[in-house]
Amino acid sequence: RLEDGLGSGKLKAPMDGAVVTIAVKEGDTVTRGQTVAVIEAMKMEHSIRAPADGVVRAVHVTPLQQVSSGETLLELE
Repeated sequence: RLEDGLGSGKLKAPMDGAVVTIAVKEGDTVTRGQTVAVIEAMKMEHSIRAPADGVVRAVHVTPLQQVSSGETLLELE
């Protein structure tokens, strides 16, 4: 759970790339390890997984959007 000190709940892009999919929307419940987004970088897809159980508070990106390393993709609470 995020309130147990597992971080801010902000999921950030690990590298520059393009958002392929966002698999959740605001209000969705997610479980630890669930894929919440996929980013393509250097012709490889990278799954972004929930670090803990929680609820999606906000989604900051859309499919096909270019993102920079460290950019917030979504927030969990």
